[in-house]
Amino acid sequence: MMSFRSKSFWYFLLTATALLALPLLGVAAASHSTKATSKPSGKSNSGIIARSPYLGAIAIEAATGKVLFEDHADAKGYPASMLKLMDLLLILEKIQQGQLALQDQVPVSPRAVATVESHVGLAEKESFPLNDMLYALIVRSANDAAIALAEKVAGSTDKFIELMNRKARELGMTNTVFHSVNGLPPGPGGEHSITTARDFTILCRELVLKHPEALRYTSTRERVFRPNAGKKTVPMHTHNHLLGRVEGCDGLKTGYITQAGFSIAATAVRNGKRVIVIVLDSAEMATRDARATELLGKGLAALNPAPLQAAKPTAKK
Repeated sequence: MMSFRSKSFWYFLLTATALLALPLLGVAAASHSTKATSKPSGKSNSGIIARSPYLGAIAIEAATGKVLFEDHADAKGYPASMLKLMDLLLILEKIQQGQLALQDQVPVSPRAVATVESHVGLAEKESFPLNDMLYALIVRSANDAAIALAEKVAGSTDKFIELMNRKARELGMTNTVFHSVNGLPPGPGGEHSITTARDFTILCRELVLKHPEALRYTSTRERVFRPNAGKKTVPMHTHNHLLGRVEGCDGLKTGYITQAGFSIAATAVRNGKRVIVIVLDSAEMATRDARATELLGKGLAALNPAPLQAAKPTAKK
């Protein structure tokens, strides 16, 4: 049987060990905990991964890719509708290559019609110019438009997803995998698309640097879909609350699903200096917008430092 003195010794040893470990625990718990969700499985039953203030965030200089701020930028989360920016990139590339034109008609399939909100209420056998569908994709974040566009470009959504993942690999988005063309939650047994805040800046840089025409869509705050179709007219309003509120902000895209909360890819320019900010999987919309606004402001200030004021001469006595 262990003596009282032996028990006291072991009690002292265990207590001392625990006290020494406290600083290490404090470091691991700093900021906000994302360790448990830094590598979500992507399965549809994986539960809520949104965090407060966010799962991960980053701000970069667009021209150079220089990181101006980062916090858990490599935590893996769900991009939701932000991934429609990859749809936009692939389509703009094909337009640049002469494989598509903005005037091309995009037919509507039964699968596109059956897609849930957000949508523009596409009807079977309708068709619309590619340009109109791109506005629906970005301004309204229309999931039905995403399906129709994918089928137009690749013949099927599965083949379009292959293009999305191929492009992600080409760009070096090593922690990104796409499983849908619109970011909606997967069905039973399906998987969420996965990305990181850092990976998503790569996609946004590709858009703003090589396809600045993308900003024409991402900066639009209001537009009408089917402007000449009477009662079927659909007013579209952007989900990006930073447009018109943050000076110089001209996009890019928001995202939301229940499990991931609220995300945003935002960009703003001042004096020719552009900043890109990603806030991934925030539990609250207001927090997402506040943090994105703060990071845009700090990033622009860092790239546009205030000129030093000359010291006033002191009066002679």
